[in-house]
Amino acid sequence: MSAQPRSPGLAAYRLALGALEPFAPALLRARARRGKEDPARLAERLGRASRARPERGLVWLHGVSVGESVSLLPLVEALRARRPDLTLLVTSGTRTSAELLARRLPDGVIHQYAPVDGPRAMARFLDHWRPGLAVLVESELWPNLICAAAKRDVRLALVSARMTQKSAEGWARRAPGAARALLNAFDLVLPQDGETERRLQALGAATGPRLNLKQVGAPLPCDEDELARLKGQIGERPVVLAASTHAGEEALVAEAFTQVRRQRPDALLVVAPRHPERAGEAQDALTAAGLTVARRSAGEAPLAEAYLADTLGELGLLFRLADVVVMGGGWAEGVGGHNPLEPARLGCAILTGPHVFNAHETYEAMFDEVAALCAPDAETLARHVAGLIDSPMIARRMGEAALAHAERHGAALGVALDLLDPLLPEPGL
Repeated sequence: MSAQPRSPGLAAYRLALGALEPFAPALLRARARRGKEDPARLAERLGRASRARPERGLVWLHGVSVGESVSLLPLVEALRARRPDLTLLVTSGTRTSAELLARRLPDGVIHQYAPVDGPRAMARFLDHWRPGLAVLVESELWPNLICAAAKRDVRLALVSARMTQKSAEGWARRAPGAARALLNAFDLVLPQDGETERRLQALGAATGPRLNLKQVGAPLPCDEDELARLKGQIGERPVVLAASTHAGEEALVAEAFTQVRRQRPDALLVVAPRHPERAGEAQDALTAAGLTVARRSAGEAPLAEAYLADTLGELGLLFRLADVVVMGGGWAEGVGGHNPLEPARLGCAILTGPHVFNAHETYEAMFDEVAALCAPDAETLARHVAGLIDSPMIARRMGEAALAHAERHGAALGVALDLLDPLLPEPGL
């Protein structure tokens, strides 16, 4: 068990958050009016549970937003298989992640919204749920959470840890002692890549093997009946899927696709914005490029030139429809790309843009193996898409290379489970 973290910086932070915490309810209500919080579950954000705690050992797993929360699913399934006697509690911080988890968490796994990092909210949360182990994903260094958990002898694990250079420099410049104290409170730290490993070690963390939860797990699920229905509507048309796109990327993809259609006028472009609430903006970009658009949320069939998949949680379905997958986030400023292993697990031919620093090591390895291709601009993207549509054998070989790359990462989950095993609550506790 690691020591209770202590430093002058942590003490000042906790005092400041304690003074601000009375304003949290008003702030949360304001966010709810803007659609940023679930108004029916604001109490959970203040640490007030909406569910009773089962009378058996409990493990708490936390990921803030969609990507982190979904990456927990393989770990949830593996823990349930290894220790069916335990209750698993999964928390997240956004409405979108809560909606996805409601559909994809196994029966018996509890979901709650994560409490704000105030001392009273965190104390209420921990005193109710009494976890034996807290597993935090990616970059969660919440001082009140970590201090309160350590005070209650909760074991702590930071898995699939990610820290940017900017964040590391901020900690090192402003609060190096606090960073060291917080990181030393963890019983286990598993960085997701070599760059994060070096940054965490420089801040004083003792790290274990690398683990990126986004690189493990089963293929995304889909509704097989809906897949058959859509395939029947699309027929023999080649399908280009632009997945998880951001502002500005729909216009770039549409520009490339209009060039592709000069050679293949029967091609269908499917666009799935990363945030479905941007559907209107995405549709405007497609129509501005001269494309006719059908919207999935309106129940329209994919019979136009472009099909706007402005729904949530259907990438597993869309990847299975696609002949070519264009992963978004690689052209948008500051986004850093998105996980290519979700389409890779389904054997897709994958293209992306040049700005993929969030998944740099994964993409570099896939580029080297010709399991994915980079397109720096619309012209190059059009050339790659057209080439893959016209040469389905090459597209299939790219997909096979992507699948092989994804499968090699599966063993890392077993290593992580073995390291987490001694931290799990004893049977009956």
